[in-house]
Amino acid sequence: QVQLVESGGGLVQAGGSLRLSCAASGRTFSNYAMGWFRQAPGKEREFVAAIAWNGGNTYYIDSVKGRFTISRDNAKNTVYLQMNSLKPEDAAVYYCATDSYYRSSYLHTSRVHYDYWGQGTQVIVSS
Repeated sequence: QVQLVESGGGLVQAGGSLRLSCAASGRTFSNYAMGWFRQAPGKEREFVAAIAWNGGNTYYIDSVKGRFTISRDNAKNTVYLQMNSLKPEDAAVYYCATDSYYRSSYLHTSRVHYDYWGQGTQVIVSS
């Protein structure tokens, strides 16, 4: 059983920063790409960023490019999302998820390719 536990959310003023963490257990973390998604009230859950199993490749949704950075520490079974220059529109519940493909060379943006999800951590951005 794979478990993902997010942390690091909270309330921040616009322009501020937060770093989200996602600790994984139950599967060889280092063999799978990881993704971050977010869901704002009344909206669909959307892809934010993904990182390859070995950290060698990353991909971001256009609206966060240059502001967010995804990284991973395979020794700690943890993936991070550093969020800078936060905007009110970034407010959402953020979820981490594991890609279901072993050592995939492709970074998926669709939820259907992710098989395990955390419980989410809320990010609130005040204007």
